[in-house]
Amino acid sequence: MDLNAWQDRLDAFAAERGWQPYLNPKNIAMALSVEAAELVELYQWASPEEAAAFGRTEPVQREKVADELADVLLYLLQMARATGIDLEAATEAKFAKNAQKYPVAKA
Repeated sequence: MDLNAWQDRLDAFAAERGWQPYLNPKNIAMALSVEAAELVELYQWASPEEAAAFGRTEPVQREKVADELADVLLYLLQMARATGIDLEAATEAKFAKNAQKYPVAKA
């Protein structure tokens, strides 16, 4: 997964449509929240068993989940680009912080 290449594709996609004025951290954060909520909505009234089946055995629901996951990822990539945050470095740092915060010995 080449995050920079995907971010470049997103930049080009937005540029072709004249969307750059709208792609600021505030707007992107709001859009990211909406897409995450749309993912939640798919599971809202499902039992744990039904929810587990969505991604594995129900093709229509699986496609809906895949679409929402992709939307969340794309907005996350845009947010990282808009804020100048290197997602790979931030993720590595967060793994290290979580290892300190939640040591195996205390699990």
